[in-house]
Amino acid sequence: MVNLKNSGEKKLTNERNLLIFFLIFSLLLFSWLKVQTDKVARKKVPGSSIIYLPSGKYLKYATFGYSSLAADVIYLWAIQYYGTYDIPDRFKYLEHIFSIISELDPKYIDPYEVGALIAVYEAHDAQLAFKILDMGLEKNPGQWIFPFEAGHIAQMNLKDYDLAREYYKKAMEIPGAPPIVKRLYANAAYKTMNYQEAWTMWKEVYETAREDWIKEIAYNHLYQVKAAVDTEALNQAIKKFKERYQRLPGNLGQLVQAGFIKEVPKDLDGHDYLYDPKTGEVKPQRVWWKH
Repeated sequence: MVNLKNSGEKKLTNERNLLIFFLIFSLLLFSWLKVQTDKVARKKVPGSSIIYLPSGKYLKYATFGYSSLAADVIYLWAIQYYGTYDIPDRFKYLEHIFSIISELDPKYIDPYEVGALIAVYEAHDAQLAFKILDMGLEKNPGQWIFPFEAGHIAQMNLKDYDLAREYYKKAMEIPGAPPIVKRLYANAAYKTMNYQEAWTMWKEVYETAREDWIKEIAYNHLYQVKAAVDTEALNQAIKKFKERYQRLPGNLGQLVQAGFIKEVPKDLDGHDYLYDPKTGEVKPQRVWWKH
């Protein structure tokens, strides 16, 4: 009994000493922060103390269980801070600020989205936007919205369809992703000239669509993909024909007679492609999006 009592008192003493150490450490930490922020002119950086906050991983322990509240406070400050246009270097700490919010409350979705928007449209830094959205996906692997928005930025802002396709694929594979993600993925595949993948995806969209307007969109894209594949093959055959005979074929049937193609393809509607023997131009009979 005496040994148990002594053991309990020793454990209590150790816990008390640990708490005292933590409080002293926190006091020293915030004292250092105060010294650093005092060096920054308030007129230039309002609320600058947040800039010098340490990693959210360590700050989380100093919030005594109120990390979500601290994340809210920093997020609200960030919105106000990054809306202050007379601070020329305000984007310097953007990644750091939003990583702190992420560590304090990893499941807080809005800051990732807003941080990415600030990065791409205010700071004009798409790569930083990708970092923030990737951070959001890492913390929330079940949220399709992060790779979806990253794909949108890659497609619309950078015209990088390879990267857009990668992000749309990630979003598409997450349960709950809306059908439009599959369509955007198929379109990005077409833009990268991955016609087989684009055809397969648009065919799936067409066959599974319940609304007629979606079926029509999918059919038009299938028309576009087939027309691209067919005209590319015909152009290659016309080039070979010209190299051999030093002239353009009088009609597309001559490509079959010369052995460059097995048969003259038709478009998805079953119509012949238009061919101009004077210029060698081949094109479908209709614009793919006008059906």
